[in-house]
Amino acid sequence: MSALTQLTTGVALLACTAAVVGVHAYATGRAQRRALVERLSTAGEPLPAGRRRPFAGVDRRLRRTAVGKRIERKLAVTGLDLTPGEFFVYVLAGVVGLWVVAASVLASFFGPLAALAGLWAANTFLNWQRTRRTEAFINQLPEISRVIANATQAGLALRTAIAMAADELEAPAGDELKTVADQLAVGRTLDDALGELAHRLPSRELVVLVSTLILSNRAGGAVVNSLRNLTTTLEERKETRREVRTQLSQVNTTAYAVPAIGVGAMLLVNQIAPGSLAKMTGTFLGQAAVVVALGLYALGFVAIRRISKIDV
Repeated sequence: MSALTQLTTGVALLACTAAVVGVHAYATGRAQRRALVERLSTAGEPLPAGRRRPFAGVDRRLRRTAVGKRIERKLAVTGLDLTPGEFFVYVLAGVVGLWVVAASVLASFFGPLAALAGLWAANTFLNWQRTRRTEAFINQLPEISRVIANATQAGLALRTAIAMAADELEAPAGDELKTVADQLAVGRTLDDALGELAHRLPSRELVVLVSTLILSNRAGGAVVNSLRNLTTTLEERKETRREVRTQLSQVNTTAYAVPAIGVGAMLLVNQIAPGSLAKMTGTFLGQAAVVVALGLYALGFVAIRRISKIDV
């Protein structure tokens, strides 16, 4: 197979992957629009059945495996409208496309490395999405505490106050509290439902809020005053986290810029002297040098990220 044929095949696979992702985003947008129209409509007519999920057969088989269960757990805390089967197919198509493109453009040695980088990127994306959702939930904690405090002060039970907060707040807080309210409605205890929430979105602020609600529910203390004080504390921590994130933005940018410069330099060398990477990776010594260089770049990335990680 010639290099041009491999390149064309890789580009076609990436284009197909982009098309599938685009169709998924379009379908998700239509579903969200229908939900919004129903919420704002005065008629309250029921919506038609949801869209048909693609790759249903792959999803059923994948859920029986350990990998599928792990993917399902990760997707459950990211808020993505994806099934494990859909995510697996998208990642597989992307990995194959990266393998073919890297082997065609650079050298055959870089195909497996690109595939491994694609798998790492998929896992990193899920972790980033979970962190992003957790951060968004943390930013809404003062409002959550305020709504629950107001509802409790008005004489409502804590379960009812949580259900009210789920209706009034936007995602992700509204979605997560709705899950808690649904669990309470089917008979789960408040401790278990809130404990599972703290496990899905781990953070110190949420643990403090959950502990306050559980202790107040058990002991019957002054939950309103506790939540009022907690609201003020959460607002101060929110501002502190924002200041720390702003101060560390340059360091975080450096962590991504260092490996990007190294990979860019390698591509630039291959562009100036076509075939140089293929010659270099044609021997064991050259392959070892490339692996060591990439490992050092990865080590530098991890080290910079560790140094810039500050728990507030």
